[in-house]
Amino acid sequence: MQIIPAIDIKDGHCVRLKQGEMHSATVFSEDPAAMAQHWLEQGAKRLHIVDLNGAVAGVPRNELSIREIVSVIGEEIPVQLGGGIRDLDTIERYLDDGITYVIIGTAAVKNPGFLHDACYAFPGHIIVGLDARDGKVATDGWSKMTGHDVIDLGRKFQDYGVEAIIYTDIGRDGMLTGINVEATVKLARSLSIPVIASGGVGSIKDIEDLLPHEKDGIIGAIAGRALYEGKLDFRTAARVAAGGK
Repeated sequence: MQIIPAIDIKDGHCVRLKQGEMHSATVFSEDPAAMAQHWLEQGAKRLHIVDLNGAVAGVPRNELSIREIVSVIGEEIPVQLGGGIRDLDTIERYLDDGITYVIIGTAAVKNPGFLHDACYAFPGHIIVGLDARDGKVATDGWSKMTGHDVIDLGRKFQDYGVEAIIYTDIGRDGMLTGINVEATVKLARSLSIPVIASGGVGSIKDIEDLLPHEKDGIIGAIAGRALYEGKLDFRTAARVAAGGK
């Protein structure tokens, strides 16, 4: 299982939010590319990037910072990117820039035809981000709740050919309260494609709780605030996630 460091970009800075609230941003670095280099040197096998401004605006807003990250990372490890991706041209541009996986969130829920087209046009490169509270999916930077059941949507998107699902419990994201293992495992067991856990990773115990469910299809966990605040040591977490002690 992989521990995937998150680099959330707001106004060109590396920040973390609490429960997706833009006004609750804590700036951890003025230089997202330097942060990407740091995680690469720490041994990260994948990076998770979110254009927070883009997620709210519905169009990319931090492309310069994202290009700088890719130039630092090169082809050493895969980079997955989400936030404001609403059309095929944007996907193609990001893939051409060197992004490995493009994450579609709000647009997947609101415009499933677009997701279907994206999976057809860019097979192997499309990940869906499903953000949920109490089993129901949220959209628009988590500002709007829908009536969609997360498992039903996961199965639907699996049939479209998405590469993986990132499942975020938005009630826990950035709160360091522990990952929602039960809900994540329930989703993973319902699908045949991989699931990446997100939201609330706060300690090594969260990794230990997830690890037995790697066999259910949980291939990684995204960690943000806990890493940046020093509550979770990346090298230790990666070792535990790999089955070590």
